[in-house]
Amino acid sequence: MLSLNFAPFPVIETERLLLRSLSINDADEMYSLRTNKKVYLHLNKPMDESLEATKKKIEEILGMQQNNDAVFWVIAFKETPGHMIGNIGFWNISKGNYRAETGYMLHPDHWQKGIMKEVLKPVVEYGFKKMNLHSIEANVNPDNIASGALLESCGFEKEAYYKENYYYDGVFYDSAVYSRLNK
Repeated sequence: MLSLNFAPFPVIETERLLLRSLSINDADEMYSLRTNKKVYLHLNKPMDESLEATKKKIEEILGMQQNNDAVFWVIAFKETPGHMIGNIGFWNISKGNYRAETGYMLHPDHWQKGIMKEVLKPVVEYGFKKMNLHSIEANVNPDNIASGALLESCGFEKEAYYKENYYYDGVFYDSAVYSRLNK
């Protein structure tokens, strides 16, 4: 079974970006991200109703991280490390199965600039080398073509397609599950 420890927090750097720990100081920018209609177009879940709801979500994430049940990185440019442009992380960690789910959000101002590919690669590497994961999955709305293409470009394969398995706001949605094995 996996034994995880996210302390000290695993900061990751890429050529342009810094992946750092979330803090309550990120609440305003996270709220902006979690209330952006473009970001939520294919997420099929409610946006945060208030800044207080976002702060509560941050506390929840930090608690999960402290309990080694999830890890969540803020994506920022190195030259502006305090400014969140997105996030990425692992949760739904199945310690007995050495598997975790990854997910990410990026502010639309930074779409189509190679940022998510730049951060997904080292995050996956961290999951395999440091967390000792056997597999990583991502659950995607099939209409989110860009996310599916990103995952495939980073070595993920479409593992499953579920018809109308996700219910939100009076509608059943399909889900595509992508995964990558640690080889």
